[in-house]
Amino acid sequence: MARPTSICPALVRPGVVGDHRGVSTEQTPPEPTAPPQRSHYAMGTAANMVRSLLVILAIVIGLVLIIPRTSSDNRPPVEVHPAAVAAERDVKWGLSEPTGLPAGWKATSVRFVTSTDKLRTWHVGYLTPDENYVALEQTKGATDEWVAAQTQRAKRTGERQAAGRTWATYDRDSKVQRSLLDRPEAADGLTTLVTGTGTWEELAVFAEHLTPIGS
Repeated sequence: MARPTSICPALVRPGVVGDHRGVSTEQTPPEPTAPPQRSHYAMGTAANMVRSLLVILAIVIGLVLIIPRTSSDNRPPVEVHPAAVAAERDVKWGLSEPTGLPAGWKATSVRFVTSTDKLRTWHVGYLTPDENYVALEQTKGATDEWVAAQTQRAKRTGERQAAGRTWATYDRDSKVQRSLLDRPEAADGLTTLVTGTGTWEELAVFAEHLTPIGS
């Protein structure tokens, strides 16, 4: 019986197992591949950033232009007449309220409160079609301090005719506020002031539409 042939471990190379009919099982490591190059656009140059910002800005401007904008004051108009009737019934001064104003005028405030020098003051505020503010202030026995407070201490600048009456005009220097004042000579007479940010023409239109309450 033949003796088995021994194999010397020193003659066996790592990675090679026997003969395998002349096919070596030794694995060759893959050659390293270079990573893909990034484009200059992906690397984020300053020019690309500027172009991106311009595109975003164009989109924002487009949205602003196409989205409809509503009026700055969406509150419903204030009901003036019921408050006017109640105030006149209380004092019987012959107070006034605006009636028949042109389209676009909107009542925003109405009150009958104690004001400067403890004088009860009838107030009605409106927005004009151009969104200027015009208000009516009336009191009996007006003092100089009451007039100064209601006109924001504006200077008297002259006179103006409106609604068949001669009104003293007041105009502020630092801010926009114009006023028409009808102040009777009698100390206990009813003083009427039309004031606000409206133009002189708007103030005159408002004054021309003032009518005694209940008439």
